[in-house]
Amino acid sequence: MKVYHSLADFPKLDNAIVTQGTFDGVHAAHQVIIAQLKDLAKTTQSETVLITYDPHPRMVLYPDDHGLKLLSTLEEKIELLRDQCIDHLLILPFTREFSRLSSLQFIRDIIVKSIGTRFLVIGYNHRFGKNREGSFEHLKEYAPAYGFEVKEIAEQDIDEISVSSTRIREALTKGDVKLAARYLGRFYSLTGSVIHGKELGRTIGYPTANISVNDPHKLIPADGIYAVFVWVKNAVSETKKVRYNGMLSIGNNPTVPGKGRSIEVNIFNFNGQIYNQILSIDFVDKLRDEVKFSSLEDLKMQLQKDELNALEMIDRLSIEHK
Repeated sequence: MKVYHSLADFPKLDNAIVTQGTFDGVHAAHQVIIAQLKDLAKTTQSETVLITYDPHPRMVLYPDDHGLKLLSTLEEKIELLRDQCIDHLLILPFTREFSRLSSLQFIRDIIVKSIGTRFLVIGYNHRFGKNREGSFEHLKEYAPAYGFEVKEIAEQDIDEISVSSTRIREALTKGDVKLAARYLGRFYSLTGSVIHGKELGRTIGYPTANISVNDPHKLIPADGIYAVFVWVKNAVSETKKVRYNGMLSIGNNPTVPGKGRSIEVNIFNFNGQIYNQILSIDFVDKLRDEVKFSSLEDLKMQLQKDELNALEMIDRLSIEHK
């Protein structure tokens, strides 16, 4: 997949099949659109192009009142789309000026003149252009004049899986990472760097890596204890990662006051040094809510139960996917 961060860098194509949108999370409904994009590309011998935006349009249009948390950072979105095997990813900077483009300007100057679109694939309720004036009807009206065809994904093809970014965000803010995974078509994940903590976990036999998520807009699931997969850089190959089982805590550590809200992961059967490394965390299921224990010994006993429960969840998952 070739990635472009501006329209000026994009080479106009002779036979492009295009879709566009925010694609936050690249969830199951997005994957329906992408699958149809790729299927049509095969039958027409076209190159697939996906247009997305950075930052998210709501952050520009409502800078003081968007309250938006993202399912994927830009870097995560790029990797998720790479997994979808798109030929070209065009990331357009979303600005106030860009938001003022009319639907006709968007079609004429970007879709046709800059990209060379032969086919345009959109979701049934997709809107675009200034004040969201553009619609499927606009596209059908302009398509013959500008020499491209438009395909609308049928309502039932998207609605039958009942997925939206909003529903996924709601599930995650309740800690229901298993439901979020069903909507996403994969585990919800976050990426962050390992920073130094107080190292209290080592004293009770459960050392943790403190995770710092650099993007302030990334959605962090509800406070609680989770069974997770942890992807750690391979010591031999920098380009490969090894997956470990683990359990992760999000919250204020009520048993140890003064630590503040943190994300800490205990990686099972791992003894390496990973400070300053970037880890990726996949959320498997929630184990329990945060609890304040009367002593560190009580906390240790609960962590032993949590580890067994996490391994049981992960084993059950493996059986279900055989």
